[in-house]
Amino acid sequence: MHFCEPFFIDKKNRICYFIISISTLSSRVLTGVSDMLLTDRERLILQTIIDDFVRSAHPIGSRKLSKNKQINLSAATIRNVMADLEEKELLEKTHTSSGRIPSEKGYRYYVDHFISPTLKQKNLSIISHIIEDNIYELEQIVQLSTEMLSQLTNYTAIILGPDVTEATLKQVQILPVTEDTAVAILVTSTGHVEHKSFTIPKGVLGSDLEKIVNILNDRLVGVPIMNLTYALETEVYELMKKHIKDYEHMFEYIKSVICYDESVKLYVDGKANLLTQPEFKDVEKVYDFYSFLEEEEAIVNLLMDHGTGLHVRIGKENKVDAVKNLSLITSTFRLNKEQFGTIALIGPMRMEYRKVISLLQSLSNELTNILFPENNDK
Repeated sequence: MHFCEPFFIDKKNRICYFIISISTLSSRVLTGVSDMLLTDRERLILQTIIDDFVRSAHPIGSRKLSKNKQINLSAATIRNVMADLEEKELLEKTHTSSGRIPSEKGYRYYVDHFISPTLKQKNLSIISHIIEDNIYELEQIVQLSTEMLSQLTNYTAIILGPDVTEATLKQVQILPVTEDTAVAILVTSTGHVEHKSFTIPKGVLGSDLEKIVNILNDRLVGVPIMNLTYALETEVYELMKKHIKDYEHMFEYIKSVICYDESVKLYVDGKANLLTQPEFKDVEKVYDFYSFLEEEEAIVNLLMDHGTGLHVRIGKENKVDAVKNLSLITSTFRLNKEQFGTIALIGPMRMEYRKVISLLQSLSNELTNILFPENNDK
């Protein structure tokens, strides 16, 4: 079963489509939900209710469904089917309306049976058309991707970069800016760039800076980031002591640039987007979530727990209390042969799963192609 639907119009006024193949996902999360057998009528009513509820955020009643030309069933028959779905815990009845809304199990069945992450895409370019003909650092590309993802979905977007402690040093440069200032630049094997300005100590000549760069690149290139401090304080220190005037001041400046504490880069955009969703007009309902967003270590642990590939966790499937009334979808992208980054979207359980899964997988592929072009040769 296939759907072909417009996704968005790009800057060149091209309509971008997704051709979506609907099939059963291989991964299962809720025991009993994915293997539950539904009749064709039940499947039709469940999918229609969820699609409608995602768009409107209003409970769906049998009267409204009976007017849907694709269903062609009487209101009485629809009520019976809805009652069966409620008995199977795929629908819930609200207190304020006779209509039904999807339950967590209903959303899980919907994702597993009505949506497939295997997508064919046409004319889809989320960031490539923006960065083409320009040179961007890894951080800029990832930051741009986070912003675009948040804007396209109106959810909270998070991208977790590589753990830089697993990277190795690729290159060190020291570039004089003025007579008494310079910029030290550190490039890692993952594409991470760290740069800091510093004052050149009096008596340190341009030739000394060249010697320092040669020493650093000779002794530190290929060394794991987590081992840089030891290499600096042993081999590099002794060589600078031997060849560089006022080596102590210069050593402290170099050490402050090359040895940094931040092990993982985290990018978040659209923190306030949940407040635009009807179910979260009451700020207290998302207070815990916003408190959670202030704890970077907790976010990193949550995303790293998902592993590689595409994962969908709905409501209480999430282990963290702050997101147990939300949906979290993650997808990974490759930075090199060993390392991956993670893209995540957090939004209401009433999420546009088809659009979000399509977008996440497309962006993952795009980032992999940009950051790890060698992968394209396979």
